[in-house]
Amino acid sequence: MKRRFSDEQIIGIIKEYEAGMKASDICQKYGISDATFYKYKAKFVGMNVSDAKKLRSLEDENARLKRMLAEAMLDNAALKDLATKNY
Repeated sequence: MKRRFSDEQIIGIIKEYEAGMKASDICQKYGISDATFYKYKAKFVGMNVSDAKKLRSLEDENARLKRMLAEAMLDNAALKDLATKNY
């Protein structure tokens, strides 16, 4: 999924909010909805850039491992199906 803002930019947006800027002003400034802003806030509040990079790498690794598991399960099911058809 293509994202409009990088993690670093989102953290900058959240820091502006924490500095006292109103959420509605931030949403208007960056062209995002209130729901998007609060979703970003829930995910990135209290993080710094290095934390966000670690989170992103863990999410990427988790997705890769899930794909590998799904492929292995599919291969396993295909082999079981093939074995039962031969006998």
